[in-house]
Amino acid sequence: MIEIKNLTKSFDGYLVLDNISLKVDTGGFFTLMGGSGQGKSVFLQHIIGLLKPDSGTIFIDSQDVTGLSENELLALRSDAGYLFQEGALFDYLNIFDNLALPIREHTKKEEGEILKMVEAALSEVELEGIAEKFPVQISVGMRKRVALARAIILRPKILLCDEPTAGLDPATGYSISRLILKLCHELNTTTIVVTHDCLNFFDISGSIAIIHAGKILAVGNQEEIKSSQDPIVRKFIPQLIH
Repeated sequence: MIEIKNLTKSFDGYLVLDNISLKVDTGGFFTLMGGSGQGKSVFLQHIIGLLKPDSGTIFIDSQDVTGLSENELLALRSDAGYLFQEGALFDYLNIFDNLALPIREHTKKEEGEILKMVEAALSEVELEGIAEKFPVQISVGMRKRVALARAIILRPKILLCDEPTAGLDPATGYSISRLILKLCHELNTTTIVVTHDCLNFFDISGSIAIIHAGKILAVGNQEEIKSSQDPIVRKFIPQLIH
């Protein structure tokens, strides 16, 4: 379980996260939704200690992330996959070496085993046969899938996804959202998605929170969010409540 208690963060006097408290069940699929600049990515970076809060705590399986040393945080991050908004693939590496990188950094596996792991990960995201290509040679949607394959290649306990459908056409965005859900279930990974894309993620999320100006305005399942009377929540998901 991931439990966030009274998380608060400011930058240069500007309050970005305002006393946030949330729980994500083990193996659950949780989505934090909100518009641009509302604190979603900052929230995500706190989960694995990339940022330190001004106050509050973050527990992962009863371990307080905010009190961990840098070495302890490195161990935590090796058990977490992170899907960056832009994919963050290395242009100078081919697809194989992009996916092999975390294996080589965090394990002592032989090259033959690395090959099998890369091929398996590419198969899981339906991209067999592209290992020798470079990121520039494949489409944006395919790059997202490669980045997702890299995020799950070490079978993480936690998967964090930052705007995974940003910049994609509707059909590709739909396929990416369903692929993330499928992998979450197959790997029993605790998954947190932060996104403005309510159309692709609302109906597949086990739990949802709506954030605005650093505050959580509503949290619950689909029906509980739809029944919210908060005007900002209702404005954010109008196509889902009529």
